[in-house]
Amino acid sequence: MVEQSLHAAEHMLEEAGVYCGHGTDNAWDEACLLLLHSLGLERADESILQRPLSSPEQARFNDLIAQRIGKRVPAAYLVGEAEFAGLRFNVDQRVLVPRSPIAELIVKKFRPWLSSDPSMILDLCTGSGCIGIAAAKAFPEAQLVLSDLSEDALEVARQNVKRHNLEDRCQIEQSDLFANLRGSFDLIISNPPYVDQQDIDEMPDEYRTEPAIGLAAGADGLDLVKPMLAQAADFLNQGGYLIVEVGNSSVALENQYPKVPFTWIEFEHGGEGVFILSKEQLQDFEETF
Repeated sequence: MVEQSLHAAEHMLEEAGVYCGHGTDNAWDEACLLLLHSLGLERADESILQRPLSSPEQARFNDLIAQRIGKRVPAAYLVGEAEFAGLRFNVDQRVLVPRSPIAELIVKKFRPWLSSDPSMILDLCTGSGCIGIAAAKAFPEAQLVLSDLSEDALEVARQNVKRHNLEDRCQIEQSDLFANLRGSFDLIISNPPYVDQQDIDEMPDEYRTEPAIGLAAGADGLDLVKPMLAQAADFLNQGGYLIVEVGNSSVALENQYPKVPFTWIEFEHGGEGVFILSKEQLQDFEETF
């Protein structure tokens, strides 16, 4: 039965000490995700628990659990997709598994900071494209630019743009931050690499299956954030905002720029380390950056 298989898998995952931080936070949810994939289902209710498993289904499930434990591969990579802001995205080991708290801001349409819908949005360091695509869904009249240095990541972003039928509104650009970008934006959103060296060294093995280019950002975690702060005002329209996730590197950021009035966003559903600055604030402190 499904229920017995799930409980057995949950126990195996817990005994193996797998780290749940890529879209789930417990072994039961990991087991459910992998089982549904084994059955070819996207969702199911509790009635499925009494369903018998065929031998091929059990074998597929066992294989996924073995990979999850033996290779420490996050479940999202094993099933080939992840959910973000209520949408599903293709993911593989060319991109990080979507998990940014910025999803909550998108669902709320960046209120109360945005008083009107943006017309031009830049998703800088887009990875899988999940932030930009979710923003495109939230603002159906907006044009988006999804930019990243990694061509491998952009290949996945292109898949996701096509998956969500947004080719007419989402432009893909390869760029080292702003180097190859033109135009200006009402909103710049970024979840860049921001993990400092100490945290890189201490990360669970699951994170080592993700592309290092999407995580590591130097000794203080700010290798990309500092030039972003220095250049962003030039790419923002009047009244525009820069929103950036820096995670644990928020401490280093405030220590280096103690006079900059970062607004740290509070989230209802977990997450921290996301700041917002207006174009005018960035201009006021441009000599600081």
